[in-house]
Amino acid sequence: MVEVIDGKLVAASVIETVKSATAALEKMSGVTTGLAVIIVGDDPASHAYVGSKSRMAKECGFKSVQHTLPAETKQEELAALVATLNADPSIHGILVQLPLPKPLDSEPIIQSILPEKDVDGLSVVNAGKLATGDLKTGLVSCTPAGAMVFVRRTHGEDLSGLNAVVIGRSNLFGKPMAQLLLNANATVTIAHSRTKNLAEVCRNADILVAAVGRPEMVKADWVKPGATVIDVGINRVPAPEKGEGKTRLVGDVAFAEVSEVASTITPVPGGVGPMTIAMLMANTVIAAHRAAGQVPPKF
Repeated sequence: MVEVIDGKLVAASVIETVKSATAALEKMSGVTTGLAVIIVGDDPASHAYVGSKSRMAKECGFKSVQHTLPAETKQEELAALVATLNADPSIHGILVQLPLPKPLDSEPIIQSILPEKDVDGLSVVNAGKLATGDLKTGLVSCTPAGAMVFVRRTHGEDLSGLNAVVIGRSNLFGKPMAQLLLNANATVTIAHSRTKNLAEVCRNADILVAAVGRPEMVKADWVKPGATVIDVGINRVPAPEKGEGKTRLVGDVAFAEVSEVASTITPVPGGVGPMTIAMLMANTVIAAHRAAGQVPPKF
């Protein structure tokens, strides 16, 4: 029988650790963990995301600050706000909700966040620390960090002797995911849309991570029997069975058929998704501990 990972359950356990670490830090050092979220414009999806992040931060016992800026905000104004938050010792994590409305340029804004407050793990400094195996002072991008929690809970801390294949080479997910697996001693292959004999490459994987944004691309005959399959894709596809014009969410993995072959699999929705906000909270409490000179919790 395949084990279907319940992302909500694992995320809830991460949040419990965050809550107890937040309370312990406050008791020990008098420091309240602080998270500032910046949102520009009025994109409804972005506002929904930011709302859930702010609610979760409050639930964790954080000082939660939200800056909502109009769509016509100038680059210099946004940069000035980030600089102010960088200088504020009560803020340990800074998050800029992406995408930014045009003509704002997100890259210089993201890179201007102090690396130790970059709880999204997107700065080149944090990417470099991950690439050189420095997990003690860097912050890891939230979605790969969440996927890695699943891998560790299935296979333990040391992945020596296991083959891992990551389909997707994005800076946001594919590359950091591969680095995390490599740091845990897995033998890692990064595959992508231009990889020859992709199915054959995937069949070699004890741990297969799909993050390409192609609905149900990974079929049962791509998967090694008994493999762990982590599906990071979120794709909306037509669902005529629900009624005209209706859609449903599917991953990059053909869940029903791959479940027959894999030993462990993440569903979509309800797998990696809930972990992203949980790991954002984890990164923030880690940053707060480091700023206070305390040993951060492990996740």
